[in-house]
Amino acid sequence: MVVDYVGIASALKQAMNDYTNRDKQNYGEQDIAKTALPKFIEKLEICRDLFHGFDYSGFMDEKAKDLARAKAISGGVNFLSGVEKEKQRESFVKEAMLLRQALSLCRSLLKPEQRFEAAYFEAVRTLLTRITSESKPLSLKEINARINELLKASIQSEGVINLFSDIDTGFSLFDPKFLEEIAKMKERNLAVEILKKLLAEQVSLYRRTNLVKSEKFSEMLSRAMKAYLNGMLSNEEVIAELMKMAKDMANAQAEGDALGLNDEELAFYDALTRPEAVKDFYQNEELVAMTHELTEMLRKNRTIDWQKKESARAGMRRMVKKLLKKYKYPPDGMEYAIATVIGQCEMWADN
Repeated sequence: MVVDYVGIASALKQAMNDYTNRDKQNYGEQDIAKTALPKFIEKLEICRDLFHGFDYSGFMDEKAKDLARAKAISGGVNFLSGVEKEKQRESFVKEAMLLRQALSLCRSLLKPEQRFEAAYFEAVRTLLTRITSESKPLSLKEINARINELLKASIQSEGVINLFSDIDTGFSLFDPKFLEEIAKMKERNLAVEILKKLLAEQVSLYRRTNLVKSEKFSEMLSRAMKAYLNGMLSNEEVIAELMKMAKDMANAQAEGDALGLNDEELAFYDALTRPEAVKDFYQNEELVAMTHELTEMLRKNRTIDWQKKESARAGMRRMVKKLLKKYKYPPDGMEYAIATVIGQCEMWADN
């Protein structure tokens, strides 16, 4: 509404007509009812078609509780997360983004049910993109928070909802209670995606800190997901594989605690004991002592510019070999073992 305080309304109206005519010539039709609205309706119908077979009507009811809407969102994400729906998922993400763009232009022209349906597709698109992207994955607690944000942004939220059971603030991938939450999720495709992302994040951490665990768990994750994508493992089977991997990681972490080694020291211990036969030649106390001395030696020389000077790296390798020789490591016939230890030392130096 323009209030004509000083009698300029007629002049303003003429100016608007002049500019509108010019814009039509330069940019085409500017009437959103003739441009954005038809595009919105087109994209809405496409998104509906891509969701054929899944009932999300629980989100559309204006009297629906937020928990019901949240379950409709997670169910929609689960519906499009199946291996067989990869192309359908990619199409949906693309079309839902175009729907969002059209919505921003013609929101005022829409019926309430159209706005609700568009809000649903946007919520699914946002959560689906975050869960399946290469960025940091969402935990169950974060998914709860994200869904709350989406509900508040799209409709009038009734308060905080919990789609999943409450989890202690300090949970991690190694927390049995957290894994139990994953195991009992009804949305099995979503469970696979969450587990895969969390494990991939831990493997990525190992790539910067622990050579042996990086190679071991990277291979395990790759093998399990390849079998799943090729149809050799069902949802239940791949979840069991991923859960076992998470427990193996937790057990490896507990092993370091039992030995009195922190994560940094455990990485060197893993490198020293990679050949299983090594433990037949040394007492565990010797291996732990070797680990402590190796770690301490590198810490004392951490100021050396390993990355830029090859001569410095060569010097580091000589120091490591000299220390290992003191302990008569490696045993005869296992000379290859020293390459793993050197590799772990270089990883430590680079990171």
